[in-house]
Amino acid sequence: MIKRIHSNQLLPGMFIHDLNCGWMDHPFAFNSFKVNDEKTVEKIISSGIRELYIDSEKGLDVEDAQTHDEYHAEIHEQITTLVEKHEIKLSPLNTFREEAIQARAVHSQAQNVVHQLMSDIRMGKQIEMAKLSPVVESITDSIFRNKDAFISLSHIKKKDEYTFQHSVSVCALLVSFSRELGFEKNIVMEAGIGGLLHDVGKMKVPDQILNKPGALSEAEFTVMKSHAAVGRELLEGIKEIPPTAVLITGQHHERYDGTGYPGKLKHDEISQFGQMAAITDVYDALTSDRVYHKGMEPTAALKKLFEWSKFHFNAGLVQRFICLIGIYPVGSLVKLESGLLAVVVAPGVDNLLRPIVRTMFDVKRNLYTTPQEVNLSKKLDSIVQYESPRNWGIDPFKYL
Repeated sequence: MIKRIHSNQLLPGMFIHDLNCGWMDHPFAFNSFKVNDEKTVEKIISSGIRELYIDSEKGLDVEDAQTHDEYHAEIHEQITTLVEKHEIKLSPLNTFREEAIQARAVHSQAQNVVHQLMSDIRMGKQIEMAKLSPVVESITDSIFRNKDAFISLSHIKKKDEYTFQHSVSVCALLVSFSRELGFEKNIVMEAGIGGLLHDVGKMKVPDQILNKPGALSEAEFTVMKSHAAVGRELLEGIKEIPPTAVLITGQHHERYDGTGYPGKLKHDEISQFGQMAAITDVYDALTSDRVYHKGMEPTAALKKLFEWSKFHFNAGLVQRFICLIGIYPVGSLVKLESGLLAVVVAPGVDNLLRPIVRTMFDVKRNLYTTPQEVNLSKKLDSIVQYESPRNWGIDPFKYL
C-alpha cells in the first residue's frame, strides 16, 4: 500500500515509492528505492524533502499514515472547491479557433528565436534584445487575445529540444500569470522576457550533463544546479535586460521554505516574480516528456503543485495559478458521466469545471463516435475524471 509520511518518520528498511519532488530537487539516482541506512535518511531530509511516499508492501510500514489515494482525494476536493469559487474576470477577445492559427505562427517563431539565442550564448555572443523583444510582444498579444490558444501549444514538445521549448512555455505561462494578477502590460512583457531567458545559464552547462539520458552523479548534479546563478550573472552584464528578468533567471529554483538554490532564499526574500517563475517552471517541467521520464497530465501536475505549496511554494500564488490554468486545461482528455471521452476545447465561460468539450469515443461501446462539441454548462453531462491520452492511444490536439 502506498502511504504518505513525513521525512522525519523515515527509517532504514522502508521502501520509498516516490521522493515527491522534481528531479532537479534531489541528488539521488532514482526516485524509488529501499532505504538501507541512516545516512540516506539524513541525506533526504537535508535535501529539503518534507513529505514522501512509501510502499508498505516492500518495506517497513507506518501504520497510521494516510494512503496516497485518501490524500489525493482530499486534494482533488480542495482544488475543485477552489476553482469552482473562482470568478472569471478576463474574457478572451478571440475564440480559441480564431487565435489558434496566429498562436501557432507566433509559437514557431518564438522557438526559432530562442534556439538561435541559446546557440549564440553557447558561442559566447551577446544577447540581442532587438530580436527578443518583438517575439515576447507577439506572445503577449496572443495571450491577451486568448491565453488558451497559445498555452495549449506548450504540451507539444520534442524530447531533444526540451530546453528551447520549455523556455517558450515558461514565457507564455508567466505572461498569463502576470496578467491574471493585474500587472500592467509593460511589466507583463518584462516577466515574459524573464521566462524566455530563465534557463540561459544551461548554455554554460556541458552537453554531456545537460542532455544526459540517465541519472546525474552528485558532481554533475552540482554543475547542473549552477545554471541559475550563472544565468543571473550573464544577464546582469546586459543593460537592456529588465531587472524583473534578472530576478526570474536567478530565483526560479528558490523555494519558499528556503530549501532551493542558489541562495537558499525564503519567503519574501524571493521576489514575487521569482516565486511565480518557480511555479511555472515546475508546472511545465512536470507536464513535459523528457528522455528520462513521461510527463504528467496537467490535472495531476496541478495537484502536485497544490501538495507542494505547503512548503516549497507560495500557497496563495499556487491557488491563483491553478485557477488560471483550470483543473481541465484546453487539450485535456476527460471522461464524462455519460461514458464518453472528450477533449477540452475551451474553458467554461462562467464555471471552469464545466468547459466546452469535443466528444469522440464511447467507452461503454468501445468505439469512436462522430466528434461533437458540447458546452457542459448547458448540459446535464459532467466531467468525472481526466484520462491519460497515452492509455487510450488518443492525440487530443487532433480534436482542437
